[in-house]
Amino acid sequence: MKSFIEVCLMGSLLLSVAGAQQSPPPLRKGVSVQMATADHAVEMRAADEPDATVVAITADGKVYAGTERTEAAALSKLRAETVYVKADSRVPFQTVLTVVDALRGKSVVLLTASPSKPETAKPLSPYGIKVAVPR
Repeated sequence: MKSFIEVCLMGSLLLSVAGAQQSPPPLRKGVSVQMATADHAVEMRAADEPDATVVAITADGKVYAGTERTEAAALSKLRAETVYVKADSRVPFQTVLTVVDALRGKSVVLLTASPSKPETAKPLSPYGIKVAVPR
């Protein structure tokens, strides 16, 4: 009887440990940029969802909707209600404002690098700041 109890106890312990480990979110294809850090940014897990619309602005000012190169003016045709914008920290601020202006009428979230410096090399959830853009 003692061994049966030990087996049940070990089984439940293994199940609880396996259930407690969360797998990291799958990496999405996208354009890599060196994002600025904001201390007041909050975690934005929705930006990692497969159907999330992410606009990237590279250091040289090129604009991408997902992985497709586009012009800022064409961003007004995006159908998503919420658009996540990740801009390289070296891009001129005027370029970021041009993109945000093109997204007028949509909910815009400016993505940032994580405010904390993690010691692990595992993928982190994105962080960001929601911005109000009047119509």
